[in-house]
Amino acid sequence: MVKREKKPVKGAPGWMVSWSDMTTLLLTFFILMFNMNDISGKDFFLILSSFRGALGMFEGGSSLSKGRLEELGMSMMNLPAQEKGRSLAKSLKKAMEIFKPEIQAKKVRVKEDERGLVISLSGDAYFAPGSARLQPGTREVLKKIAGIIRILPNFVRIEGHTDSSPIPVQGVREGYETNWELSSGRSVNVVRYLSEVESVNPKKMSSAAYNQYRPIDDNSIPEGRAYNRRVDIVILKEKIISKDKLEGKKEILPDEEWL
Repeated sequence: MVKREKKPVKGAPGWMVSWSDMTTLLLTFFILMFNMNDISGKDFFLILSSFRGALGMFEGGSSLSKGRLEELGMSMMNLPAQEKGRSLAKSLKKAMEIFKPEIQAKKVRVKEDERGLVISLSGDAYFAPGSARLQPGTREVLKKIAGIIRILPNFVRIEGHTDSSPIPVQGVREGYETNWELSSGRSVNVVRYLSEVESVNPKKMSSAAYNQYRPIDDNSIPEGRAYNRRVDIVILKEKIISKDKLEGKKEILPDEEWL
C-alpha cells in the first residue's frame, strides 16, 4: 500500500489570525491608556466598545462608527500630546544649535523641564545689578528667540529673576524699590521688546516675576549672583493657542493659558 503524503496547508493556521487580532487590540488599548489626558471618558467607552467579542469577555461585537474618532486608530502616533512633544524636541535641538556660541560663553542656558522649553538669559551681559534695562548684547539674542517662538503655537511665559542683593542706589533711582519690582521690570522689558521690536504676537505671551526666590546658582558668590540675574523664556509644553485666537477671531480669556 502506498501512503499518500499530506500536503502542507498554505498560509497561517486559523488560530494565529485570532491571536494576532487580540494582540493588536491589546496594543491599541495600552497605547490609549498612555494618552488618557487627550481622551474624554465618553470617547474612551466608545473606543472600548470595539473590543467586545475580541477578548472573550464581552458578548456580541462592534466597531467604531463614522465620526470624530473614526481615524484615531489609524493615526495613533499623531495624538496631540505626542505632537507637542515632538514639536518641542525639534525646537530644543534648534535652540541648542542657534545659541551654541552663547551657551559656550555661559551667557545662555537651554533646557527642557516639566514646564516646557526654557531659554535662560543669565549674567551681566543682559542686566546690570539693580537695573532692568536691556544691555546692548541682549537685543541680538532676543532676535534669535523671536525667530523660534514666532512660528510655534505655544504660549510663552517670560519670567523675571534677581539675585539676593539689596537694590543699589542706582536701581532705586530707576524706580525699583524692591527685587519684586526689579524682576517684574526685567520680564516686562523683554515682553515689550519681543512684541514691539520683533513683532511677536503679544496674545501668546505673559509676564511673571519671582524676585530672588528661584535661584539657579549660589547667591554668596559674584558669579552665582550674575547667573541669578536672569530672564527665563519658557515655551509652555501643554499650552497651545489656536489659530483663531492668534488672529483675533476668538477672545482669549484672562489667564486662559493656565486652564
